[in-house]
Amino acid sequence: MNFSNWLTPEVMRPAGWALLHFLWQGTALAALATVAMAPFRKASARYVVAVGILLLMLAAPVATFFYYRAAEAVTPWVDSAPAAELHRVADWPGGDWKAPERAAVVMSRSAAPDLFPMMVQLWLVGVAIFSLRSAGGFFLLERMRRRQSVPVSGELREICLALQHHLGLTRAIRYAQCRWLDAPAVIGWFRPIVFLPFTALTGLSEAQLQVVIAHELAHIKRLDSFVNAFQVVVETLLFYHPAVWWLNKRIRLERENCCDDAAIALCGNAVEYARALTLMEEWRVAPGLAMAVNRGPLSARITRLLGMGNLRSGIRGIGLTSSALCLTVAMLAGNAIFGIAHKASAQATPSSPSTPASPARPATPHPPASKSSLPTKASPAIAPQNPPQAPVQPVVAGSYIEGLKAVGLGQVDVDELIAMKVQGVTPEYVRGIQEQGVHPGVDELIAMKVQGVTPEYIREVRAAGLTVSEEEIIGMKVQGINADYIRGLQELGLKLDADDAIGMKVQGVTPDYVRAMKAEGIETSGDEIIGMKVQGVTPEYVRQIRALGLKPSVDEIVAMRVQGVTPDYIKTLQAAGFKFDIDELVGAKVQGITPEFIENARAHGFNNLTLDKLIQLRQLGILDKKGEI
Repeated sequence: MNFSNWLTPEVMRPAGWALLHFLWQGTALAALATVAMAPFRKASARYVVAVGILLLMLAAPVATFFYYRAAEAVTPWVDSAPAAELHRVADWPGGDWKAPERAAVVMSRSAAPDLFPMMVQLWLVGVAIFSLRSAGGFFLLERMRRRQSVPVSGELREICLALQHHLGLTRAIRYAQCRWLDAPAVIGWFRPIVFLPFTALTGLSEAQLQVVIAHELAHIKRLDSFVNAFQVVVETLLFYHPAVWWLNKRIRLERENCCDDAAIALCGNAVEYARALTLMEEWRVAPGLAMAVNRGPLSARITRLLGMGNLRSGIRGIGLTSSALCLTVAMLAGNAIFGIAHKASAQATPSSPSTPASPARPATPHPPASKSSLPTKASPAIAPQNPPQAPVQPVVAGSYIEGLKAVGLGQVDVDELIAMKVQGVTPEYVRGIQEQGVHPGVDELIAMKVQGVTPEYIREVRAAGLTVSEEEIIGMKVQGINADYIRGLQELGLKLDADDAIGMKVQGVTPDYVRAMKAEGIETSGDEIIGMKVQGVTPEYVRQIRALGLKPSVDEIVAMRVQGVTPDYIKTLQAAGFKFDIDELVGAKVQGITPEFIENARAHGFNNLTLDKLIQLRQLGILDKKGEI
């Protein structure tokens, strides 16, 4: 295909005008979208309106192109035409009724900037760049889809199929586990796959997991992947206008709202779903071309899920006023561009009464702009009919915020406010925590509430003799440490701080374990008891070692356990007649002195060696077979 045929002046000029006109057309359509979506309370209705406006955005430059292309067909192109030539065109013989239009076209072409070809070429470069970006995204998505994805377990698949049945989906849908995503997502158009990352499978409760799977199935039922592909096409072709990106962002938000509504309608429990979104916002890794459940602004979605719509009521009023103003300015800008394009028509139209007029004369393709339609400084038509209102402050239920201020949490942003409300952090809860001498920040308060830390819990822990910080309180609660556990260890003579208590609980140290060790004569500190438990030292192990006549210290017991010194190994050395201390015993095990090696040494006549000499033979490889390393 010869692309030079497509880059002729007859194509470049209409394309340039189409790109130029879309500057005001896109702004006007974006303002129209804001005004049109405002009356609707349902996300599905706003979504349909927004997608319809996006279709108009794509159609507007196409219609403008063909409009100017039709005008190009009326009169051949004249690269430059002096004023005298234009007058001659207007005075063509025979009183041709098309003479004024031809004069207008010639004048507009002569006055048209030579930047149009460059403008179109730059636009084509931008389209190529964004096309490569989209193609690379699809390629990466396909590559990631094939990597590290395995079918879900049978039990989880049953849950997915049940949700699919309740949504009325009869399509063949695959379900897979993966590690390269951190939130559930749908990939694919005709054969969709629902990917469930391991982070979601392990970090969400069953109820939360069901509602996020229902969200992804709603994307499939609504054919959102096809609309998303259309959005990518529009973004690629009209990349230079911010209104396109704004409207696409709004469409994606409303799409997530629609799927949120479907998931809540199927599974219920909006609060649990909001908590799941809060968790997945922290993970938030998903390809831009995938339908991920954590897509879209978190605070706006959670505010909507929890019915806190009054947070946005004032902003909606400001948006409508701003949209009306933008629509007025865009229409004036469009009028100005049409005035520039057709200025020549008004200047070249002959005023001679001798020019015959035909009653059947059709309308000109470029009607001259009237003076009344041109903007002037004194013209009241350019002023917006509804002047901007004073910004309306968001209205929030005063009791909750005022209560937080009363306990010293006055500097809380919207995201923090939502997170605290979702997790049930109340002013009374904050006050109770502070009365225990703990003054956590917002993040610590949310973590405490999530983990179930109560003022009573802090009081009991401190009554047991521990002074703890906010982080230590959370860590202790996560590990299930209570006052009885602390007292049980303290009664056995252990002096604990919060770190010791957490470390012991993590490693499974119980009062019974410490008591059994003491019964075997092991007196330890907190760090030593943790080290013994980590290495798997049991009271039975200590008892068996001591029954063989060895009296190791705590450090020696740990070293023996680390190196794999077992009672049977000690019995083997003793049966061979070796006498050794703990260090020699550990060294022999490290050097690989096995019963087989001892038998090999004795087969070569080494019968009365000490363990130290046997270790030297092993190190020097004297008894190794040929080729043995």
